[in-house]
Amino acid sequence: MQSKAVVIIPMYNERENAAAIIDAVLDLEKPFDILVIDDNSPDGTAAIVKEKIAAHPGRVHIIERAGKLGLGTAYITGFKWALDAGYEIICEMDADFSHNPLDLLKLRDEVESGRADVAVGSRYITGVNVVNWPMGRVLMSYFASKYVRLVTGIPVRDTTAGFVCYSAETLRTIPLDKVKFKGYAFQIEMKFTAYKYGFRVAEVPIVFVNRVLGTSKMSGGIFGEAIFGVIRLKWNSLFRKYPARDQKSVKN
Repeated sequence: MQSKAVVIIPMYNERENAAAIIDAVLDLEKPFDILVIDDNSPDGTAAIVKEKIAAHPGRVHIIERAGKLGLGTAYITGFKWALDAGYEIICEMDADFSHNPLDLLKLRDEVESGRADVAVGSRYITGVNVVNWPMGRVLMSYFASKYVRLVTGIPVRDTTAGFVCYSAETLRTIPLDKVKFKGYAFQIEMKFTAYKYGFRVAEVPIVFVNRVLGTSKMSGGIFGEAIFGVIRLKWNSLFRKYPARDQKSVKN
């Protein structure tokens, strides 16, 4: 029996990609609903999404926020909505096709089969699988993940990955209102917290392709938050109790 699954896609100024990414997800051989979180994009992204909502009632949804409130808060908003709506598998991905929608099927299968509670689309599990990124950015991302793994002890190679599927149980267990990071360090915090709670985290190899259309939202400051915030994340974890769970493992 198939689980009820949703993909959360934050969007800001993604009019070039919005319709195409929605169509690509809806066309997958297994059904995924879509929740777009739009942060008041001035380019009309929300209007394009609403056209898709009209064409696919009950499959496409949107939450419109007043402005740019951070990637982490967008996902937290989406997670809460998805849990309230009864979804069993809750995924997150970018809008710009840097994540191949077909790979959603692999991530979903890891969770749906029970092999994992969290499935991570990993750029670094089988080497460095990144296309069209400047070398400086590849190195920054790769060594940032190595640094996070060293500091936190979490056995995940792509700790900053933003292509992830969670079981509903995982997201119900993690105290979402206590997640502190709002930028890309949010991705690190979620994986670290899931691991500390004893959930099984699996990395699934993907190829990450830099966006062709639209403008990247990445900046050095975003990586700075990830690098310097990790120390605080690890330090705080030393004084926090996590409920024991059986069969804690990370699959590589």
